[in-house]
Amino acid sequence: MKIPRLEAVPGTMLPMEEYAADFLEIFHDVDGVIWKLERAQSFDEGPNPSWNAMREGDWRRSLELLDEARATIAADLPAKGELRRVRVVETPLTAYLQWELHLLALRMRLGERGRVLDAREVAAIEMDGPLPELVVFPGRRMYHVQYEQGGACRGARRIDDDEAVRTWGSIVSSLYDRGEDLLAYVDKRVMPLAPPRIGVPAR
Repeated sequence: MKIPRLEAVPGTMLPMEEYAADFLEIFHDVDGVIWKLERAQSFDEGPNPSWNAMREGDWRRSLELLDEARATIAADLPAKGELRRVRVVETPLTAYLQWELHLLALRMRLGERGRVLDAREVAAIEMDGPLPELVVFPGRRMYHVQYEQGGACRGARRIDDDEAVRTWGSIVSSLYDRGEDLLAYVDKRVMPLAPPRIGVPAR
């Protein structure tokens, strides 16, 4: 599969607050599939209590806080549509990804759909660089999400080009079809791991 260079597609850069507002303008009104593609192996979740408990070395409390946040997480799912996520993973897992996969498993139990794709499966289409971080609203718009070097989100490029939206929706859909069910992956690959430690590969 030859993928187009997303950087060449015109878009409007939205700082974080504008991106969040623009995103929410349609997120809960879309009746259909919303695609999300995640490629980076570590992000900065800012003030998230569970994330910070993990960073401080309290893995048990981190998982407890995830469970306590069920209502907040459920409210973060689309009201009408279905969010389908492709999570590309490299092994051994980073501490961030080990934590996030627990979060994504909970999101699936609450209604999200997710699949995991080993990074080796996308190596052939990453010859010109890693896959982008994307949210695609088919037939509407998509966001090329942007991050600081440390992993904090700084906003997104909003792209309204019909062809680009169709093309990337199709790409993410095809990656999803190739992936492994996220809950099955977590049960098999993540649950047996020792608690994560920042800077130490998961074992």
